[in-house]
Amino acid sequence: MMVSTMPCCKNWPERLAGWLLACCLILLPLLAPAAWAGSIDIRNPELLPSEEGYALAADFRIDFNPRLEEAVAKGVVLNFVLEFELERPRWYWLNEKVASRSQNWRLSYHALTRQYRLSTGALHQSFASLEEALQMLSRVRRWHVIEGPLKPGDSYQAALRLRLDISQLPKPFQVSALGSRDWNLNSDWQYWTFVVPPPAAVPETETALAQPPQDNR
Repeated sequence: MMVSTMPCCKNWPERLAGWLLACCLILLPLLAPAAWAGSIDIRNPELLPSEEGYALAADFRIDFNPRLEEAVAKGVVLNFVLEFELERPRWYWLNEKVASRSQNWRLSYHALTRQYRLSTGALHQSFASLEEALQMLSRVRRWHVIEGPLKPGDSYQAALRLRLDISQLPKPFQVSALGSRDWNLNSDWQYWTFVVPPPAAVPETETALAQPPQDNR
């Protein structure tokens, strides 16, 4: 008895096409380009004496990715948090926390004015481009972080970081941000040793000018 194989031969191209499609669906996520995570690098952090204690100055290199640029352009407000900590090392116990400060910025885009806005507290400033707004965000000057004087010669450990606060995003974006590197825009903690400098030397006044002329008669 001869067994016909014609039905099998007819279905073979369809089965092959289905197999290739299944392979493509499996391999496509692996072949897709990796997500481009943004980055923040901290440069030149330092503590400087001020009238009320010490103020912080630092520079940041902020790299946005296309996902964040698109989100801001479509009206999503991005909240950034700058965090500072100062600790006194103790060999016999945990470090003593001397100061802890944070500052918040809101980056937004206004379609009517076609301007980007950077806000902190009640203060805000508008910019014609995203690059200009990020340039302002990347420079911190005269941020008061330490109250009162510190003992000259004492050594402390200072720490600083800047991060995108995804908890302040709208709820749908929060869910997306949890599983995507596109929303990961944080710096690592930057640590450095701060040794309190001696008080600035006060220049000697020319007291002779304040003395009345002497009569040598």
